[in-house]
Amino acid sequence: MTNDLPLSTTLIAKAAIDRRMAEIITPVIEDMGYELVRVRLMSGKETILQIMADKPEGGIEVDDLALINQALGAVLDVEDPIVEEYTLEVSSPGIDRPLTRLKDFDMFEGYEAKIETEELIDGRRRFKGELAGVEGDEVLINVAEGTVGLKFDWLTDAKLVLTDELIKEMLRQRKASGAIDETKFDEIQTEGSDEGEE
Repeated sequence: MTNDLPLSTTLIAKAAIDRRMAEIITPVIEDMGYELVRVRLMSGKETILQIMADKPEGGIEVDDLALINQALGAVLDVEDPIVEEYTLEVSSPGIDRPLTRLKDFDMFEGYEAKIETEELIDGRRRFKGELAGVEGDEVLINVAEGTVGLKFDWLTDAKLVLTDELIKEMLRQRKASGAIDETKFDEIQTEGSDEGEE
């Protein structure tokens, strides 16, 4: 296998072991029609391999995650890249999702985000503000001082900030995509107190 992962690799997979895992699991996930959002091997009391995946258009469901978990479990059993015992955890990015690909910054333009850079940029590493899209290989963010352009390669962490607007939009998208089927909810019925009385 080669190290021909996209530029966003550092946000998708930071550590060398994470990048190795990404090389193994990306083809599996992509062949199934999904995208890898992030991979992290976390060691502590127990070792957890956390895989975050999504559909290209967003809106991944629990059944999708179960399919990915099954497929990755089989591949990782064969490849056996992790020496110690570990738990495989496959999840969706969630509403306040990490932004790991250049297209994420374009897709969530207009929403609030927190971005961190490796080096100091204009005296700071942390930026919080409204995403203003992308321009070439730069992520644009509106901060108090104005719009700042940050080279995508400079970023070490980026995620959406949970706001009412973001929650409303995600719910709207899920409803529009059919992920929320209102017909499956019980109809609310009220009983009139004077019903049947004369």
